[in-house]
Amino acid sequence: MSTISIVTGASRGLGRNTALSIARRGGDVILTFRSGEAEAREVVNEIQTLGRKAVALPLNVSDVSTFAGFTASVDAMLKDVWGRDTFDHLVNNAGHGHVAAFAETTEAQFDALFNVHVKGVFFLTQALLPLLADAGRIINLSSGLTRVTSPGFSAYSTVKGAVETLSVCMAKELASRGITVNTVAPGAIETDFLGGAVRDMPELNQQFAGMTALGRVGVPDDIGPMIASLLGPDNRWITAQRIEVSGGQVI
Repeated sequence: MSTISIVTGASRGLGRNTALSIARRGGDVILTFRSGEAEAREVVNEIQTLGRKAVALPLNVSDVSTFAGFTASVDAMLKDVWGRDTFDHLVNNAGHGHVAAFAETTEAQFDALFNVHVKGVFFLTQALLPLLADAGRIINLSSGLTRVTSPGFSAYSTVKGAVETLSVCMAKELASRGITVNTVAPGAIETDFLGGAVRDMPELNQQFAGMTALGRVGVPDDIGPMIASLLGPDNRWITAQRIEVSGGQVI
């Protein structure tokens, strides 16, 4: 029986690459999108071309009030598409960034980041727990910016640090069900994050590349396959860990 993974924010960027990487390893995917429905449908089509099953569901991870309805939709899809009551893996990937100096960051800007990256991860995972199979896997996306930062990232680094602490707590409390919880922390990646700054601005790209041992910034193919591998059966003994995937950033 194939595994079923939920990947949030999978219409583009790292989420898209993760969903496709899971499918290439023989898994099925429930992917979520907030506004990019057309892009999400394209990912579904690509996964189906690989011979795997996939569905796309809308989800606003910043709005906790929608989680009960989303969970009901997942439950219905599991029964209708797979004939199952549970799924196997949850990848909490959805998120966004914001650059502002510490002294200029507003409460609204901070809350917008916190609601997605911390509150959303906390309560979405909580809502989905009844549908997550025993011995399942949870992966929460963090960032290399919890270990090294630059001016303008104080709020983002703070909420990602909270995700890492939450992941350890979840790993402890869910271990009785055999569920593992880990954090994956990418370094600078060429995606459309922050408007594609690392991808499209040569000077910024070179700046971050110079901070890595391998001398370049990452691309989605450096991250998605690693996450898919971590979900595999060979990594069942790994839990409560922060795994940085940054090409050796600042060592």
